[in-house]
Amino acid sequence: MPTVIFTSNLRRHVNCPTTQAEGETVAEALEKVFEKEPLLRGYVLDEQGALRKHMVIFLNGDALKDRIRLSDPVTRQDSEIFVMQALSGG
Repeated sequence: MPTVIFTSNLRRHVNCPTTQAEGETVAEALEKVFEKEPLLRGYVLDEQGALRKHMVIFLNGDALKDRIRLSDPVTRQDSEIFVMQALSGG
């Protein structure tokens, strides 16, 4: 079953432990997590359900391609979905 991992920085603001979540897409897997932790949705997604600009998701080490619908396919049972806040500035 795919593993969804959140950075410790995000865990400071909302309960989001590393968890296992079924889903054929990143959106489906995250929805399973949001069902258990509804406050997390607002930190990760905007009002239209797209990934917030200050967030980034990696699927098996590759940046998510579809930031709008999160439709990237989760094809392996040992997949890792890594959710973190994006850094900017300089």
